[in-house]
Amino acid sequence: MEPFGYLSVLISIVLGLGITQLLMGFSRWLEQRPAFRAFGPAIAWAGFLLLVHFQTWWSMYGLRGYTDWTVLQFSMVLLQPIVLFLLAVLVFPSANSPLKNPRDHFFDQRPWFFGLLLALIVVSLLKDLVRSGTLPVAANVGFHVAGIVVGVLGLALKDERTHRWLAYFALASFVAYIVVLFAELV
Repeated sequence: MEPFGYLSVLISIVLGLGITQLLMGFSRWLEQRPAFRAFGPAIAWAGFLLLVHFQTWWSMYGLRGYTDWTVLQFSMVLLQPIVLFLLAVLVFPSANSPLKNPRDHFFDQRPWFFGLLLALIVVSLLKDLVRSGTLPVAANVGFHVAGIVVGVLGLALKDERTHRWLAYFALASFVAYIVVLFAELV
């Protein structure tokens, strides 16, 4: 087995756990619609995270030819799915907690959510730097900078209207990111 084939198993497991967490949140929302009132930003962020999970798995294919792995390089690559999983845990109220209003849950978790979102963006940039010694292409860095702005605004501002705008903007921007940079499996 080639090195990345071996290492990708753990990456896939962690990504799968995050996707499972998100799908369980969506299913709870569908199942308990009357009590689990929809909150647009939480649903948009959950959709965003689902796309980020898929795109992360998709982009990992680009690492298949890399053979000189170190523990630090693998740790940085694995850290991205780990942070994604933690974000997936925060976006919807959990099944075993008293059912909270998704809006209240979102604002209770807001500092952690946006702090982890910023960490995710930094890890995404650092993983390329640690693995190859260079940052990604300029367009990729540009999307990361836009993500940092969204994360800082989300962390700093508590206004519900602003958070609606940030969630929808992040989701639309990430779709554009995929179309521009990751439309083909390379």
